[in-house]
Amino acid sequence: MNSRADRASAANGTTPSESGDEHGFVEHLATNLYFDRHFESQAAKVLPGEYYVTRRNMLLVTVLGSCVTACIRDVDSGIGGMNHFMLPEEAGGNVISTSARYGTFAMEVLINHLQKLGVRRNRLEAKVFGGGAVMESLVSTNVGSRNAEFVLEFLKTEKIPIVAKDLLDSYPRKVYFFPQNGRVLVRKLHRVHNDTLFTREKEYRSRLSTTKVEGDIELFT
Repeated sequence: MNSRADRASAANGTTPSESGDEHGFVEHLATNLYFDRHFESQAAKVLPGEYYVTRRNMLLVTVLGSCVTACIRDVDSGIGGMNHFMLPEEAGGNVISTSARYGTFAMEVLINHLQKLGVRRNRLEAKVFGGGAVMESLVSTNVGSRNAEFVLEFLKTEKIPIVAKDLLDSYPRKVYFFPQNGRVLVRKLHRVHNDTLFTREKEYRSRLSTTKVEGDIELFT
């Protein structure tokens, strides 16, 4: 099964089998890899509009405001991944909108890449987080709640069980995901000491308004 994708760069720090896979036209493979001293683990930081998949024993980290993340893993092999996405604002009243198409694409890229690494679809489970009402400019358009509603509906349609979730409310979250054992830690950021999170989400929101998702989206059955 193919997605509209570009080849991932060998410079992204993944293993050869991972770096040879494809990353999406809109969703990009995260390249911010580092060693997390607190957890004594190799880690990947997933920024807005990015995703990461791995078969290694490592940590995936993201910080969410209005965006959502789906942490998906194969319960037998421990191969797993994380994305970080936001639906574009509605262009009109059509429920089958660019917004829905983009959200589907963002999820498809993650699941396609997991399948390329050998996961079995009937062994997948998901944990989902985010969708907070944290940016005043997005509260009126219910972006956070639309993101949360979308990811729940998508996974229900695709028959991927959701085994944990922490959605909505009014605070950002920092999510730590260990695909090998499925462990997730969520830190609720009741105080954000700098504007980095909000700046990243604003820039990502701006990119979404000028990016088109073209072609048919192939859903899993």
